[in-house]
Parts: sequence; structure tokens; C-alpha cells
Amino acid sequence: MSRAGNMSRTAASRGVSFSSNPVLEVKLPIWRSRLVLFLLFGAFFALIARALWLQGMTTDFLQKQGANRYARTLELPATRGKITDRNGQVLASSVPVKAIWAIPDDVLEAPKDKIRQLAALLDMSEAELRKKLDSDRQFVYLKRQVEPQISDKIQALAIPGVETRKEYKRFYPEGEVMAHVVGFTNVEDIGQEGIELASEKNLAGKTGSRRVIKDRLGRIVEDIRAIREPHDGKELTLSLDSKIQYIAYTHLKDAVEKHKAKAGGAVVLDVHTGEVLALVNLPSYNPNDRSVLTGAQLRNRVITDTFEPGSTMKPFTVALALETGRVTPDTVFQTAPGYMTIGPAVIHDAHKESVLTVAQIIQKSSNIGVAKMALQMPPKEMWELFTTLGFGQQPKIGFPGAVAGRLRNYKNWRPIEQATMSYGHGLSVSLLQMARAYTIFARNGDMIPITFQKTSDAPAAQRVISDKTAQQLRVMMESVTQPGGTATQARVPGYRVAGKTGTAHKIEGGRYVNKYVGDFIGFAPVSNPRVIVAVMIDEPSAGGHFGGIVAAPVFAAITANVLRSMNVPPDSSVTSIIPDNSVQESM
Repeated sequence: MSRAGNMSRTAASRGVSFSSNPVLEVKLPIWRSRLVLFLLFGAFFALIARALWLQGMTTDFLQKQGANRYARTLELPATRGKITDRNGQVLASSVPVKAIWAIPDDVLEAPKDKIRQLAALLDMSEAELRKKLDSDRQFVYLKRQVEPQISDKIQALAIPGVETRKEYKRFYPEGEVMAHVVGFTNVEDIGQEGIELASEKNLAGKTGSRRVIKDRLGRIVEDIRAIREPHDGKELTLSLDSKIQYIAYTHLKDAVEKHKAKAGGAVVLDVHTGEVLALVNLPSYNPNDRSVLTGAQLRNRVITDTFEPGSTMKPFTVALALETGRVTPDTVFQTAPGYMTIGPAVIHDAHKESVLTVAQIIQKSSNIGVAKMALQMPPKEMWELFTTLGFGQQPKIGFPGAVAGRLRNYKNWRPIEQATMSYGHGLSVSLLQMARAYTIFARNGDMIPITFQKTSDAPAAQRVISDKTAQQLRVMMESVTQPGGTATQARVPGYRVAGKTGTAHKIEGGRYVNKYVGDFIGFAPVSNPRVIVAVMIDEPSAGGHFGGIVAAPVFAAITANVLRSMNVPPDSSVTSIIPDNSVQESM
């Protein structure tokens, strides 16, 4: 054995440390190693404390955060309620469609040919599609309200990240004929116009929700539970009759085209119940395709537009004069020489007459005769009657956009203003307001509210004038449609009709311009009135502009067809009518 080996064993037996070798000696201070050990133990206890905190004190929070990464709450859409006419004909219903949505990052990884096919099915260019997908969001809609057959083809492409969602789209079977009454909804199925907007709360219903588990591609892998069941919207039955609506729309359209008018409107009211049986406007639009929609098409002129009613206001002034005992139907007024000076202003009759009775003033539509009657009465009495009739007040019909019109307070009336308002100038009304006001003549002196919803109960009536006065006006207004009157073209074979024509200049920029509105408002049959029909033609530019020429024939056509469709028995033996165009009403 070597000497070195012996020395090694001798050192070991004596307990000599291996590190006693100067080369291997540790020169670091002892406190540093102890500090490191302390830090390690501190970190270890911190981890234990953190684990205890997470596992014991914040369990609910952590579970919620985890659930947010795989659990989703799905909205269960409620079906919007149907809208039907009084006979159950569907005017608006919801049809199932699909919304196409995507997770952008997943879709962009799809093959280019599938992206191209997807763009074609969505009816957009590939560049447009990629622009939609170039988003930092985790969810984007590619297209809403996609027809089921198209969504099926999209699903067949099996593009990762492209999914569909059930939703509903409104369909309007009557199209442009009912557009202004029914209105339409937007892409979210929320009412935007007409009854769809006015009855949004009842039609929309309440959406439901359901909790599900989805994978990273948005696919449902487990249905957890229902949170809230959806409640479908309520079905709404309108007072309108689709048949009468079509009748009114067709004849109004023919008149607007014939006279090359800017626009037109018509409304048909049930005298007994105040129900709106028809309300039409031109121009109209197709609510099923609103890709090209203008403000002119959208306007519900019967309710939202005002105009000076012209001579259709004269029966109210005459009714007040009769009601207060100032005149009788046979009281005479001198209307020669065809004009009248009131202060610095001059008013005219369209046709020069001489001595006229009150009844003839209505038949011939004399401005001067009505003005002389009006100036016999205090302005307050006229204002109170006009206010009672609803002029200057917003109609309480629950319909969006209904206007109040303009009726200045009587305290500010000058004599010339009182005179001109007596024959329909210097105030503004809507066609619906005028139609409702005429119920006092058709209902023997009382007036009832009007409604767009079907009703079988007779509403409470408000007495405005006496039965006697209403009957007297009814006789006078019937003479308007007979030979010598201003609206012979309003006559209806087999039925007695009564009404009044109106023609007024339009106001633009605060001044009267050489443009006109012609209107006619009447009711039938005179022996037992059943319907009130009001017609307005805006800016006729061919074939005349007087209400007796442009509006009265539309009234006759609508009334004849409506009475027959309602099976109203004739009250006249007249079987043929020879038009008499020799008289036109005054302004």
C-alpha cells in the first residue's frame, strides 16, 4: 500500500474535514445561507396561505370565473304577436330566420375557397367579408335575418367559427296597402312605425334565457337549465277591414295618378263605433323591402300632415249660428257683388251670387255668406266649438306622430281672421281630425272617440250640437251633392250622400303659393249614416284642383264599394247619375 493511501486513512480516522483544504474552504458568511433558508421557508408559507385563501375564501369567485370561460346564457327570443284585421286576416306575422355570426380568429384560418363561398351566400364581396372578420372582438354578426335555405347552405360549409342564431323577421302580406297603419320593425324586431311602434310593449312579448356549456368553437356541448321561459307577444286585432282598405287605396291611387298629384290620403270611419275601417296614404312603400325608402313614402299624411281645410269648415260655422239661434236655414244674406271688404283685406267668392239662404250658402259654398254669419258671433264661441271638435289638440288615438294642428286663441283674433277661419283659412288640421269632427253631423249632434282597435262596445259620446241642428246640416250637406251643388260627382247610385268640398292654397315659407289641396268629407247613407269618408288630394296638377273635381269622385267610388261590402241597404231609388260639373266650390 502506498504512503499516500496510509496518510488519507490516518486523516479520516482523526476527523479532519475535507474542506480543510485551503482550496476547498467556503469563505461566505454563515448569515447569508441562513437568510436564503429563511426566504425559502417564507415563500413556502406564502404559497400555503395563498392556497388556503383561494380554496377557502374565494371559491365562489373562482368558480364564477371558470364558468365564464365555458358557460353561456343564451337568449331565447319570444315570437312577436301577430297583427290581424277585424276579420282575422293577418297583416303582420313573424317568420323564423337566422343570424349568421362568427369568431373572427377561427374563421380567418379557414380555406380561401370556403371564405369565397361564404361571401357569395351572404351576398357580399370577399373583401367586405374579410373586413367584417378583421376585428379584435370575439363575436361579430356577419348578416342578420338570413333565410333558412341560405343558412342551411352556410352551415353545410362547416367553416370553423361560423355559427347561426335563431331570430325572427316580420312579414307583411298586405304590403304597401297597409304600410302606413301597420308600420314595420327593425332588424332587432323592435317596432319603428305605425301600430308596430304604438303597440310595441304588447306585441314584443318577453325574451327567455337558458344556461348552456359551450366549447371554444361556440358549440353547445351541454344544456344546464332554463333560467326564464320566453313569453310570446299578444296578438292584436285592428279595427281595419282589409277589403275596405284595398278599396280606398285603389281608388286613391287612381286619382293621384289621374290628377298627377304630389300625394293623397283617405280615411273611412265607422259612424256607430268610431273604428277606423281604412286609412291610406300615397305615396306608399313596401314594408317587406325597405332598401329604397324616402321620407315622402314614410309619412302617414292622414295623421301627421296638416293643411288648411278650406270650405269643409263651413258646416261647423253654420251649425254654431243655427245652434245659438242667430239664423235659421231660411235666413238670407246678401253676397253680391262677390267680394267683401273687412278692414284693409278683401275676401271673395269663387262664383258671384246675390241673395242666398243659409242652406244655399252651404250648397253654393259662399265665403261671404259664412263670413257674415261668423262676424255676428263672439270669437270665443267659435273658438270653443272648434276646440270641442278637437282642432288645435293632439288626437288621443295612441298612434305615433299624430299632430295637433294650429288654432290660435280667440283673444288674438282680428275680424278678418275670424272671417277667414269660418271658411277654413288661417287654421290647420289633419284629415283624421276633420273626419272625426264630421261625426257630429252623422251621429245627430254627438261625437265619439276614434280607435284603431276592433271594438264591439259603443263608446261614450260627447254632445256638441243638438239633434235638430245636426239634422238641418245633414239636409244642407246633402244638397251639396245634388244638382246646383259643388260636388255632384260625389253622388252614389242607390244611396243618399251628404258632405262638403274644400279647396285651399298651400302655405310655403309663411306665404300662400299657387298650389292647392282639394278635399271632400262626407257620410252615407243620409237616412241612417253608417260610414264617414274623407279624401284629400295634395297638389293636383292636371284636370283641375277644386275638391269637387279631384276629391269628390274618389269619395263616391270608395263609399259605393264600402257600403256594398258592408251590406248596407240602399236608401234611394236613384239608379243612374249624370255628372253635373257646372258648379265648383269657392276657396
